[in-house]
Amino acid sequence: MKILQTVKKIPGGLMVVPLLLGAVVNTFFGNSILGLTETGIWDWFSGTFTTHLWQGGAMPILAVFLFCNGATIDFKRAGVPLVKGVTLTVVKVGIGIIVGLLINATVGPGGILGLTPLAIVASLANSNGGLYASLAGEYGDATDVGAVSILSINDGPFFTMVALGASGIANIPINTLIGCVIPIVIGCILGNLDEEIRKFCVPGASMMIPFFAFPLGAGLNLKNLIVGGAPGILLGVACTLITGLCGYLVYKLLGKVPAFGIDHPEVGGAIGTTAGNAAATPAAVAAADASLLAISEAATAQVTCAIIVTAILCPLLVTWLHKIEAKKAAA
Repeated sequence: MKILQTVKKIPGGLMVVPLLLGAVVNTFFGNSILGLTETGIWDWFSGTFTTHLWQGGAMPILAVFLFCNGATIDFKRAGVPLVKGVTLTVVKVGIGIIVGLLINATVGPGGILGLTPLAIVASLANSNGGLYASLAGEYGDATDVGAVSILSINDGPFFTMVALGASGIANIPINTLIGCVIPIVIGCILGNLDEEIRKFCVPGASMMIPFFAFPLGAGLNLKNLIVGGAPGILLGVACTLITGLCGYLVYKLLGKVPAFGIDHPEVGGAIGTTAGNAAATPAAVAAADASLLAISEAATAQVTCAIIVTAILCPLLVTWLHKIEAKKAAA
């Protein structure tokens, strides 16, 4: 059976197929098995290798992925991941804040088309580092993957709180940022000290993708598409198109300058996602600003819906952009 070849024919297949399989398993078998049992598959296999790999294994496997990519980075181009990370972070966070504030200023906290500024900023200003890293690994190079260490700074409610004027409890998760950088840095150091280590780690940069994609999907529930409704789906589509295309266009522009080292502009579109932890942002913001408490529940459902929608659409967008770039290169 040509399973791997078939998966690779699907846009972003190495990531999308395992991610959707994980979401399906979690939706129908996670907490209960098709509603027929009180416990689900994760409870049944709790504490075993099954749950360690297929439910909670995303972060450690992603850490190995980052290490392997770090090992392939040449010190001579160490500044490139930094530039790319800063660029993508500014684009992602900047668009989220600007769009949210514009809507808040024009139509008020009630938002537009059922979407509140709280949900909009929480979705647009947060990117899924795992999905970005996997897409960068599939369509970009090691410097593109290395940019995730900077891009991870948009995790959490900080920028949303700044944008909505909720102050006092917002803190940039420095420990999370440093923790994300360390595997890449250590991999980079070892890869530059020993060429054999670099060669040894090269296969891991792609082999790890489906193994962390499935548990990422296992954290999603397809039923949230119904709870979030049409506004949540619209938010997810808008997030992918607005931030993804802007990231691509900025990369295209900067790609004209060789010093930036942007050889794969389609990777810029990989920021068109909403981070999984963004679902907790509305509640965190409402805790700081009680006036937003009434809309925080609806915003949470919408953001959760956007997480699922962007996880599906963003890989399709990046794959489409990759085909465009490939045709231009072949012409």
